[in-house]
Amino acid sequence: MCGIVGIVDINGTRPIDAGLLRRMNDVQFHRGPDQEGLHLDPGVGLGHRRLSIIDLSSGRQPLYNEDGTVVVVYNGEIFNFKEIRAELLRAGHRFTTDCDTEIIVHGWEEWGPRVVERFRGMFAFALWDKTKRTLFMARDRIGIKPLYYTVSASGFLVFASELKGIMVHPDVQTELDPQAIEDYFAFGYVPDPRSIYRGIHKLEPGFTLTVDLGSRARGAIKLNQYWDVVFTGDGPADAATAGPELIERLSEAVRIRMIADVPLGAFLSGGVDSSAVVAMMARASNAPVNTCSIAFADRAFDESEYAAMVARRYGTNHYTEEVDSDDFNLIDKLAGIYDEPFADSSAIPTYRVCEVARRRVTVALSGDGGDEGFAGYRRYRWHMREEAIRRSVPQALRGPLFGTLSRWYPKLDWAPRVLRAKSTLQALARTTIDGYFHNFSVLPDEQRAALFSPGLRAALGGYSAHEVFGRHLAKAPDDPLSLVQYLDFKTYLPGDILTKVDRASMAHSLEVRVPILDHKFVEWHATLPSSLKLHRMQGKHVFKKALEPYLPHAVLYRSKMGFAVPIGAWFRGPLRARTRTALLDGAFRQHDLFDQRCLTAMVDDHQSGARDHGAAIWALLMFEAFLRQAGTARGALAA
Repeated sequence: MCGIVGIVDINGTRPIDAGLLRRMNDVQFHRGPDQEGLHLDPGVGLGHRRLSIIDLSSGRQPLYNEDGTVVVVYNGEIFNFKEIRAELLRAGHRFTTDCDTEIIVHGWEEWGPRVVERFRGMFAFALWDKTKRTLFMARDRIGIKPLYYTVSASGFLVFASELKGIMVHPDVQTELDPQAIEDYFAFGYVPDPRSIYRGIHKLEPGFTLTVDLGSRARGAIKLNQYWDVVFTGDGPADAATAGPELIERLSEAVRIRMIADVPLGAFLSGGVDSSAVVAMMARASNAPVNTCSIAFADRAFDESEYAAMVARRYGTNHYTEEVDSDDFNLIDKLAGIYDEPFADSSAIPTYRVCEVARRRVTVALSGDGGDEGFAGYRRYRWHMREEAIRRSVPQALRGPLFGTLSRWYPKLDWAPRVLRAKSTLQALARTTIDGYFHNFSVLPDEQRAALFSPGLRAALGGYSAHEVFGRHLAKAPDDPLSLVQYLDFKTYLPGDILTKVDRASMAHSLEVRVPILDHKFVEWHATLPSSLKLHRMQGKHVFKKALEPYLPHAVLYRSKMGFAVPIGAWFRGPLRARTRTALLDGAFRQHDLFDQRCLTAMVDDHQSGARDHGAAIWALLMFEAFLRQAGTARGALAA
């Protein structure tokens, strides 16, 4: 795994500052500590940091074609590169390395922009064709690997794997984007294609970016979508038929990700998804698989006994390290790793498990993507229960009825879950999409409106984070479960899950591969009817049935625990004073973003036990840590 950066003059051939390009490259040292390289042409500068995984001796980047007219910097792994290489050799191309990077330059020569359609893997790359004077950038279909870009005030396209690479450049805009702030406090992250800074964008999953510097429209940035997940529901209709094919396809997706010239292993949390990956790895390997887990001192959050079951069954080289559940000292470190506000508290254990894994392996396979693909999240069950009511009660009646009930019903955060009906009533009063949005928002609409200062609300100009879903609805399926799965594939999966894993793993120079998100496997299971995924209100039905011969029943059918930490208790206990200082006396006072009375009430209510604002306070703490690290010069609000 690697890091890439670049500076391209989209209006001419002004010289590139090699020192600046090197500083941008070096700030991403953690993504590639093994090698570095730069390429400079008139108006074009590319940089690369390498974490050596395949062809350790000759895979240095930037990498060129035979005559040096095509050059690429690349982050990722293309798992079918040997097949593509053989095809290109038959077509007459000559190779000088055995690494996957070289197929990009020769593939570009052979197929042009459609080369990305040939790749099976995770990638973000930038390619410069000197003859055609074309810059071509691409991101993988699912969004496993990141790529940020912006156009500077002086007309340079600046890009990097992480925001910190772009922020080294002195000529990029650094004002906060008010719409990104609204998005963050709704979703807990800033969804693609925005970043927290106005004018700095993320290249969306399944997209390419082209700048043709040789045409009359020189400097125009063209975005093109080359892939999307399509939920059809027209695949195998019963688990007995789908199960064997599922195992065959998952096994193949795992097997092709076991190629590496460095130590390789897997995360083993004890959940269904990581256990499935380990089971398939064990079937494909003649040697014991390396697996690692973390255990929590607080047994309410510990899954290590289930990981041990799977490790014993397959005789893995298993390592478990106990970490403290109260691992809140990572707050500032996480703010530096993610570069923009990121409110998923499971980033803490993710960081720790990557730290543990890196002591023994350089590549780890993970089970990410199973919940989105096979409807494993609890919120899918709640959504379908609510949707059954929505479909039986007309909106004209449902809105006033449940809206009135939700206003009457008290907010019982302290009560058993079955009695906490206020949020459900609020969701039932809404449409399908707005109800789903409401159910997982970190702060619901009314609370965001109360929290934001008059200045921030004015800067929003009526914008709402609901529009994030709105831009995806035209391509979304009609089936109610597939609809919300599709929305999660477009937002939550790349914006939260994959971002979390990429930054946490790269902070430790660890490559993570995600076989459940193999795009061919995704395309196949997107054809399965929703009834095979969520069956009698139990998620992952066909996935679990298919895995019954391979995993213990206790692993497959126990209650989902998740990778959680006790943030709510922290803010009433060990982080009580820090919470008050950060939210009421910290960096927020330097920025006119939040209503101080609302902040005070939120902290008081939570710490008294009257309300549970744990998720909201965590989001605010991470935002405050981001502001402190960004500094006041980079914390101004864009108009």
